[in-house]
Amino acid sequence: MIQLRNVTLRRGAKVLLDGVTVTINPGEKVGLVGRNGAGKSTLFGLLNGSLHEDAGDFSMPPQWQLAQVAQDMPDSEEPATAFVLGGDTRLVTLREELAAAETSGDGLAIAHAHSDLADAGAHDAVPRAQALILGLGFRPDELDRPVNSFSGGWRMRLQLARALMCPSDLLLLDEPTNHLDLDALVWLEGWLQRYAGTLVVISHDREFLDAVTSVTLHIEKQQLTRYGSNYSGFELLRAQQLELQQSAYSRQQDKIAHLQKFIDRFKAKATKAKQAQSRVKALERMEKIAPVLADAEFTFEFKEPQNLPNPMLAIQDGAFGYLPSPLPSPAGGRGSGLHPLPLAGEGGGEGLPAPKVILRNVNRSVLAGQRIGILGANGQGKSTLVKTIARTMPPLAGRVTEGKGLSIGYFAQQELDVLRPQDTPLEHMVRLARELAAATNQSDREQDLRNYLGQFLFTGDMVQQAVGTMSGGEKARLVLAMLVWQRPNLLLLDEPTNHLDLNTREALSVALNEFEGTVMLVSHDRALLRSVCDEFWLVGRGVVAPFDGDLDDYQKYLLEEARRLREQVAAGLAASASTGNEPRVTPQEQRKAQALQRQQLATRLKPLKKELEQAERRMAALESEKGELEARLSGALPPAEIADAGRRLKAVGDELATLEERWLELSGEIEAAEAASTG
Repeated sequence: MIQLRNVTLRRGAKVLLDGVTVTINPGEKVGLVGRNGAGKSTLFGLLNGSLHEDAGDFSMPPQWQLAQVAQDMPDSEEPATAFVLGGDTRLVTLREELAAAETSGDGLAIAHAHSDLADAGAHDAVPRAQALILGLGFRPDELDRPVNSFSGGWRMRLQLARALMCPSDLLLLDEPTNHLDLDALVWLEGWLQRYAGTLVVISHDREFLDAVTSVTLHIEKQQLTRYGSNYSGFELLRAQQLELQQSAYSRQQDKIAHLQKFIDRFKAKATKAKQAQSRVKALERMEKIAPVLADAEFTFEFKEPQNLPNPMLAIQDGAFGYLPSPLPSPAGGRGSGLHPLPLAGEGGGEGLPAPKVILRNVNRSVLAGQRIGILGANGQGKSTLVKTIARTMPPLAGRVTEGKGLSIGYFAQQELDVLRPQDTPLEHMVRLARELAAATNQSDREQDLRNYLGQFLFTGDMVQQAVGTMSGGEKARLVLAMLVWQRPNLLLLDEPTNHLDLNTREALSVALNEFEGTVMLVSHDRALLRSVCDEFWLVGRGVVAPFDGDLDDYQKYLLEEARRLREQVAAGLAASASTGNEPRVTPQEQRKAQALQRQQLATRLKPLKKELEQAERRMAALESEKGELEARLSGALPPAEIADAGRRLKAVGDELATLEERWLELSGEIEAAEAASTG
């Protein structure tokens, strides 16, 4: 287990944790929460060995293997699958040992190396690595693409897959959901729920924490408090504790006031001096209860739009996508009849590349006051839709008609990269205010802009700090400040929460619910989608259509879509395998073959899954018994009972270790078989 006893941690002169004591038991899944700057990353530094305690004692089993996501951006020409395989450090070491043995010609060493590789799961390592890559949203044709051919967000997904590939007893994840779409997020939740080791995760996604964790560690005012529940349970327990503390404080204040009134009234009277003195001593002895001092919560609001056109915009027979090389927007601008560009497969005209069409036959209207959540699996065109509406990409065909007075506020996924690193928040606001002075009728005086930035927690010298030196959360607040200043009537938000902490996400949710205009939201934050959106559009298979269901229905849709894609890949492989004079397989025969393959797989896996379930039930019973024995041994017991309990505890531990090994073997066999069946 991991134990902190009276641990103090500092960053420079600042004390982040002061004399904290906490225990994390093996196999627990822990959410680490607290305000930005409270010390979450510093505690991670203690857990991964990059930092040491300034006082107290920290201990962790020395044999535990640690896995965490590397924070550097990989720049390698290595194929994606090979890069993720490199995360299995045990396999890498054993393969190096095998190569050395083969070079030296040592037959015994070669035999040992092959045996160790088999024990380490070398036979199914590639399918396991590829299952991780595909689960995190990559396409099958990207498995062998070089790492440096992907964008930054996708490279960080590969880093996450590499960390998951590493066999570990302790897994540390710091904001693992930031670069994920909702489909990849749902997959990651399922993977972590099956993870057998100890997990400590920092996240600002409350639904993710609820799904994955069962213990919450809360950092506040240099203290670390353990709650035996997920995030929602923690919020409820903490609210109850604060209410009890405030109630006890109020009662104590009433008692203090009563005693003080007696002292003030009678301390000068000789007949009452003795009683007054006893009450003075009672006051001095009283252990004071601290009042609940709630930290100032961050709040903001969108200003009332100057007008609300209805409809906001209408899309007729739209085809959306992108051009391989930049071309200027068609003449005539938005709202006019656009001359359709040649579509993919129709030729690009003289010297023009054929455009890549992502969405076709888009016919949708956006009305005043709508709250639309845009759903869709990764790569299906959600951002393409939003970018086209936001005017950053021209439609390839059709017409986008805007309502008179439409004012769009657009928060792009890469919005933080658009900020000028060398400029200050004040310089950003001065430039924006001057550009929009006529349209928004707002002051561009420097003092007014300073006061405005103060509402977004940019106070004092922060308004003169270079944006490039700020945290992701601070940059996101600046983007929100600039968005609010524009007084939009249509908000297009593409993953706005990636760098926001829980308090700022809550503030954004409240502000969006009070906003009088229209909201179109792409987000993997299900809590935000649930609280803001009252209808959903589904982007998938090249079309945009209303989604008749809620987010729970959408998660079921994602699982079905993933199965469909696996079958599609398997069908493609089967088709490519038929060459020469082999008879052409009809789609009906192909479906029958796939159904037979699935049935055979289910039959083969049934006994393995049954044994896996039995092992899980037995492990749960043993874990419970182990906890009871440890609790007994921590109390006062007669020597005979101590010996019996100790022997039983050892037997339970041995059986658990054996079962865990078998569980891992079974899981590996099942995953390998399922991965092989999907190609």
